[in-house]
Amino acid sequence: MDKPKLIAPPGSCDCHIHIYEDKYPLAPTATFKPPHAPVPEYREIQKALGLERVIVVQPTGYGFDNTCTLEAMKALGSGARGVSIVPLNVSEKELQKQTDAGIRGVRYFMLPGGPLGWDTLDAMAAKVKPFGWYVNLQLDGRELPKHVEQLRKLPVPLMIDHTGKFLEPVKVDDAAFKSLLSLLENGNTYVKIAAPYETSKVGKPGYQDVGALAKALIKANPDRIVWASNWPHPNQHPRPSSAAMLDLLLEWADGDAVRKKILVDNPARLFGY
Repeated sequence: MDKPKLIAPPGSCDCHIHIYEDKYPLAPTATFKPPHAPVPEYREIQKALGLERVIVVQPTGYGFDNTCTLEAMKALGSGARGVSIVPLNVSEKELQKQTDAGIRGVRYFMLPGGPLGWDTLDAMAAKVKPFGWYVNLQLDGRELPKHVEQLRKLPVPLMIDHTGKFLEPVKVDDAAFKSLLSLLENGNTYVKIAAPYETSKVGKPGYQDVGALAKALIKANPDRIVWASNWPHPNQHPRPSSAAMLDLLLEWADGDAVRKKILVDNPARLFGY
């Protein structure tokens, strides 16, 4: 197993992984059959990367059934928090139960397979606000200009996945990227630096096209950037090296102090460590 060059500071957090277990049925809306990726496999990655904390994100393939995610968080222990997917009619009792289990956000996946739409976002944000949750949003970043005003007005923190996930990588002066920067500068938005392989046209090892965006985001507001491995790297064959994903911070983030913000301080603030 690869070891990173970057030595993660104490309290470092992997802010986006998925756990998949074959024993849990997929939802009818699932768009692919995920790999079997159980907790013991991730523990080996966590150990190799020197990470103490982790955010388990509900896979879209399980829809509103968060059992796998909640069981994984329990198995991973006190360093784990999570993001679930709940229907708009979720009860306050269920929200409290999930909060007590370590859930800190609701996932919105605005690509094929996501069970929640834009029309539910405002009401959902209001519903989860009393529980201290945030909205975790994944979309094609090129769509951001259409939604930026709605997102700016959310009453809870917003996390945007995968460096904005511009499915056709854009330049830093593109209007869509400027929309992301404006949200980041607003102070209520976080951006997750992760999964450059999903959108890069340049490819490994440096993913320079996505890297240019990551560098600009970190420079714009290093207090609102977090990092994630995106393990087990769904739909990537072969799987990318999680150690290589961590080491990208050596190039993209300027210095140990900034990397500590990204790996430790910012996740601690948002996830309540």
